[in-house]
Amino acid sequence: MPQLTWLRPDSLAFPPHHRALAEPEGLLAAGGDLSPERLLSAYAQGIFPWYQDGQPLLWWSPNPRTILHPARLHVSRSMQKFMRRTDLVITLDRSFAEVISACAQPRTYTDGTWITAEMQRAYCHLHQLGHAHSVEVWDGAELVGGLYGVALGKVFFGESMFSRRSNASKAAFIFLVRHLQSWGYELIDCQMPTDHLLSLGAESISREAFVDQLQRLGPGQTVDHWRGNEL
Repeated sequence: MPQLTWLRPDSLAFPPHHRALAEPEGLLAAGGDLSPERLLSAYAQGIFPWYQDGQPLLWWSPNPRTILHPARLHVSRSMQKFMRRTDLVITLDRSFAEVISACAQPRTYTDGTWITAEMQRAYCHLHQLGHAHSVEVWDGAELVGGLYGVALGKVFFGESMFSRRSNASKAAFIFLVRHLQSWGYELIDCQMPTDHLLSLGAESISREAFVDQLQRLGPGQTVDHWRGNEL
């Protein structure tokens, strides 16, 4: 039976994906830190951090993995109409810290959050380095929805989204996917399935298939078209 691997502070190495535990599903390793080097190494291998305050830093590689190919985005007729008629303004990378802070707020179904203060600082640092990006949905000067994630090669790794208006997070996601497709991105990692994502065309594939796609699309120079775009 696989044993949980504790990461060494002096090494960025992660165990192979097949070492992930079956219970809890996908837990691969613990420990380490949230340095940019370790985070980028993890994402390049299809591994992401997820933990709550009071827990050690935990690293995950779930099986199956939920993904979306930008060309397969599904937008319902009602959502197409909403996108055409909305007065909401959607931007990229205009207010990353505000977006991740909003994503960290407790949801109605839980009192806790996995986007800890340490996690927020780490991803804001990644944003400053040009690796993490946000989508913002504005009603006038008010931020009413958005999402953030990490871009490597031709892959966008979605982390979290929030909505304070009906359809705001869907609009942010559709806006993002359309831009990613136009920029040549070929894969969006959604991590885990939700009805929200599945309705937009996401699907679940095996961990092995995901890693194979990531090895083909992940390395290389990330496309930099993020700043200055809005609906």
